[in-house]
Amino acid sequence: MTYNREYFEQLDQQDPLAPFRDQFALNAGEIYLDGNSLGARPKKAAQRAVQVMEQEWGKDLIRSWNTHNWFELPYRIGDKIASLIGADKGEVVCTDATGINLYKAVATALKLAPKRKVVLMEGSNFPTNNYMIQGLVAQLGDGYEVRFAEDHEFAEKIDEDVAVVCLTQVHYKTGRLLDMQAITEQAQHKGCLVVWDLCHSAGALPVDLNAANADLAVGCTYKYLNGGPGSQAFIFVARRHQNKVNQPLSGWWGHSAPFNFERDYQPGEGISQMLTGTQGILGLAVTEVGIDVMCAADMQQIRAKSQALTRYFIELVEERCGQFDFTLVSPREDELRGSQVAFSHAQGYPIMQALIDAGVVGDFRAPDILRFGFAPLYNSYCDIWDAVERFHDIMLTERWKQPRFNQRHAVT
Repeated sequence: MTYNREYFEQLDQQDPLAPFRDQFALNAGEIYLDGNSLGARPKKAAQRAVQVMEQEWGKDLIRSWNTHNWFELPYRIGDKIASLIGADKGEVVCTDATGINLYKAVATALKLAPKRKVVLMEGSNFPTNNYMIQGLVAQLGDGYEVRFAEDHEFAEKIDEDVAVVCLTQVHYKTGRLLDMQAITEQAQHKGCLVVWDLCHSAGALPVDLNAANADLAVGCTYKYLNGGPGSQAFIFVARRHQNKVNQPLSGWWGHSAPFNFERDYQPGEGISQMLTGTQGILGLAVTEVGIDVMCAADMQQIRAKSQALTRYFIELVEERCGQFDFTLVSPREDELRGSQVAFSHAQGYPIMQALIDAGVVGDFRAPDILRFGFAPLYNSYCDIWDAVERFHDIMLTERWKQPRFNQRHAVT
């Protein structure tokens, strides 16, 4: 089918999620397609930050732990996140960074399966996941090991030696979506526990941890949940696994009575044990704004729009830029794709820099991936048309060949 801009204007007029766009602070003239790396700022986040700094911290000071319920923030936000990922209240807490939470989750899972010592992971996973678990098994010693597999190898690699299967639901480079329910069932049939990383799925598509009988999960809040740069992550522990073993990072916030200041650690009940040290209140307060916006939306509508945005983008790029040697890396099938599209190109880095300079913000992942993330709450259908028009112009004019676009930045 041949499209025109009027076609996408009509889609925007019919879009039930269109009103959410006004809740975000977007730059005029810019098309932001990097919500899979850092979500856009909700407008109310700035007001919340000022409120915490000037009133709660600036005037109320230490009293705010009680008067403004600072101590309860990780639990309150965790329960809100739980509603987005198919968990129950008391199964999720918002705390720490994703890597730290992954360490806690896998260490907990290994304790729940004490007769096995193998953690199975995806080799092409986001590197931090691999690094954290490599560090964990090195500390444990005594035969513990990490084994790697890719998605076509999972069926044969999940066996009776494996204690924990640790996978990311949506691949950070390709956007490939794994079947959580099928893999969890297969792993548990072999006696394994499964730890899911939801960094690229929470807020982007419907997730139902309890329907899949998931064991543990982690995820971040700064991508599709729009919590802000470096905002606290979250960890899920199914209720059936709580209070059975202690996670190793036993900080004072995870103590059963933290303000008794006892010498020896006594684990808190339920999900509270997954807390470690004092939480960053400014970050949590701002994070909650993004979570509240997401909680007000319909996740089925988000998924439907996400599939449409990514599908149209693939079709338009292949139609308008097909002669420029781009290769689609993401799955073409809607049901197998998260909310991002990746193309490979030998000159991917300077092309992406030229796109950003032209006001189409995506990102680059080595060695040759141009990555575009689509956030249905603030990306419009016209964004897709306009982005590809600029993309086509950059390729046709060879603007990307300017030397300045080959200068490597610290963050790509």
